[in-house]
Amino acid sequence: MLNLRPVKLLPVREQAAASLREAIITRSIPAGEVLPLEATARALGISVTPVREAFQILARDGLLEVAQNRGAVVLGMTAKNIREHYEIRAALESEACRLVCERGADLAEIERCVNNLVSSGTENYSDLNQSFHYNIWLSSGNSRLVKMLSELWNGLSMGVRTTRDEYAKKSQAEHENIFSMLKARDSDAAAKLMRNHILRSMDDMLTRYE
Repeated sequence: MLNLRPVKLLPVREQAAASLREAIITRSIPAGEVLPLEATARALGISVTPVREAFQILARDGLLEVAQNRGAVVLGMTAKNIREHYEIRAALESEACRLVCERGADLAEIERCVNNLVSSGTENYSDLNQSFHYNIWLSSGNSRLVKMLSELWNGLSMGVRTTRDEYAKKSQAEHENIFSMLKARDSDAAAKLMRNHILRSMDDMLTRYE
């Protein structure tokens, strides 16, 4: 049995927003779908309060229209929306890496995420992937940056031309390279690798919109 401690994940409302955003981006939930508040909460296994807050987050992103007394209506995504979303993430996440290096942040939790990913392979990859990114944001020491990135998280950026195992192995190799530059305190290289990592995810996701 693997000796893994629990990973640190996003707060509940951001988790809910991420699950819904991923489903909208991948078109598992189509445009025009009505998401009743209570039914969505039951499906996610959480209370209605974080779901209501998640609806507000996604409404600000233009993904949902909150409908009084009946939850929200899905507005859907376009290739342009996808590009804008990932371009913002790339800018913010690369800056988080830069701050981690420049501030000499403790890398213990980030390293543990990398080691957990290596030890567990592709099992539980979604949570471990989220934890890797989240711990980098936290280590940046910028709470406003953490909040912004938490509300932009969208889960795994799986395209249509790769399997889950292939995606996990490619992503994990990129994580290891990012961590090696964080450990070397090479802010430019770490930021560049993170930017490339996010934009590669964008390209993967855009295969769903061709």
